[in-house]
This record gives sequence, C-alpha cells and structure tokens, in this order.
Amino acid sequence: MSEPLQTPPAPTPPAVSNARADVIHDIGYRHYDGPRLGRSYATRSLFALSLRGSFGLGRSTKSKILPMALAAVMCVPALIIVAVVVYIKQNHFPDAVNYPHYLSVMQFVIAVFVAAQAPVALSRDLRFMTLPLYFSRPLTSGDYVKAKFGAMFAAIFLLTSVPMLILWIGSMLASMPFLHNLEFFAYGLLASVLYALLYTGISLVIAATTPRRGFGVAAIIALFLISEAVSGIIWGVLHVNGHAQAAGWASVISPNALIQTTVNWLFNLPVTGDEVKVPSAAGGVVFLIEVVVIAAATFGLLVRRYRKI
Repeated sequence: MSEPLQTPPAPTPPAVSNARADVIHDIGYRHYDGPRLGRSYATRSLFALSLRGSFGLGRSTKSKILPMALAAVMCVPALIIVAVVVYIKQNHFPDAVNYPHYLSVMQFVIAVFVAAQAPVALSRDLRFMTLPLYFSRPLTSGDYVKAKFGAMFAAIFLLTSVPMLILWIGSMLASMPFLHNLEFFAYGLLASVLYALLYTGISLVIAATTPRRGFGVAAIIALFLISEAVSGIIWGVLHVNGHAQAAGWASVISPNALIQTTVNWLFNLPVTGDEVKVPSAAGGVVFLIEVVVIAAATFGLLVRRYRKI
C-alpha cells in the first residue's frame, strides 16, 4: 500500500528587522524662547564687533600687530613732546605740532591705518556672503552700512583723538594756560571728527567694490598718496608763479589738505611753513561743504551698493 504524498513545507519568510538606518540624535539644540531684541540691538552688536576688529581685538595675535603698532606710532610722538615741554618748562606747544597741526603731521599714519582696516571691515563679508553673528531679526542694508560706517568712524576718531588727549593732559602737567589749551584741544577733536568722517567714507566705498582685501588696501593707499602728491604739485606750481590765492584751491583734491585748511580757516589758526591757506572766506565755506557732501555721498553710495547684494 503506497504512502500518501507529503506536501513540502512552505518556506519560512525572512525575519523583518525593526532597526532603521536613520537615527535622530539629540545634541542639545532647543527652541529659543528668550527675548528678541530687534534690529537696533543687532546693529549695535555688529558695530561693536567691527570696532573691536579694527584694532584686532577678538582676532589672532598677528591681526593685532599692525593696528596696535599704528596706534602706538600716533601716540608716542605726543608723549615725547609732552616730556620735552614739561622738562624745559615751556608755557606753550610749538605751533607746528599744536593739536590740529599734529594730526596733519601724522596724516600718513592715519592713511595707513584706514587702508589696512577698512577692507577688513568689509572684504570677508563680501567674499563669503556671510556675517560672523547670528541675528534673531534680519538686518537691512542700511543697518549694515550704519554699523560698519559707525565702527570705522569710531576707530579713526579714537586713533586721532587719543594723541590730542595726551597733549592736553601734558599741558596741565606743564602748567600751561588752561583755557587756551582747552580751546585748542576742542579744535583738535573737531579735526579728529572731520578726519574720521572723510577717511571713513572714502575708504569704505573703495573697500566695498572688491572682496579681495589686498586690492582694497592698495587702492585706498594709492588714492591718498596720489591725491596728496597732485595737490602739492598744483599748489607748488601756482605758488611759484605768483598765484598764491589760486593755489589755495589745490586743497580740494587732497583729503588731508582739505581738512587742514578747513580747520585753520574755521578757527583762524596760525599757518606754519608751507601749509596751504584757504583762497578766501568763500573758499573756506566751499571746503567745509565739500567735507560734508563727501561724507554724505559716500554713505549713500554704500547703502546703494549693499542693496544690490
């Protein structure tokens, strides 16, 4: 008797693994529930960061060397002048280095500082299209320009006003006439404001045109040097040929000469050596208007530039 056929057992289905290839790890990120301080706070934060960066603070040691060295170069001559005046017991500073004139003598140091630090303020942001801060509210182009312009202005003002403060303190140590030196100290501070306005606007407009820091540095220093040289040549040619009054208009070309002649005209300061004089009272008004127009125009150009980015 034949045995019944056996049905082969059904194959066992493979076991389905419950493990997943993707895993979510909790690394501590949490939703921000704190206060949102708005655009004004973000603008102030960017201003503070940019101002610190102008002197290399918060950056590498190598980044601190040049701005700190230039700041020292600006202050050391003032300290030497004070030491000499106190030692010989002189009752006034020499006219050639008296507050606003001191800044004119040191204008090359100011130009190098601006040429080195203005591209630092803008070039990395332009090159990488990012900011080193996180904001809870987006900044507008106007906010960005205000922060950067204000930071560069403050950096140049500090660079130029600290030597003025050293001279003023030195005048008190030497028992010089208090009111006279306080008055000239105020003149020096106004000159610092004008240098900061003019040099900030010009340098940032140039720096904003290229993301390459080296190109920005070269272009800024070239503009200051060439404008100073051209202004001096025009003044010399006209002055030698007997056109002394017309030669005064050469100052409109050079930022340094423009500020120097404007401050001298505003406060009727003594002109020493070969310093350029304003051609007339109307010329002094033109020079002052030029400073204000350049500062306003460069700020407007910066806002327009960043609206396109």
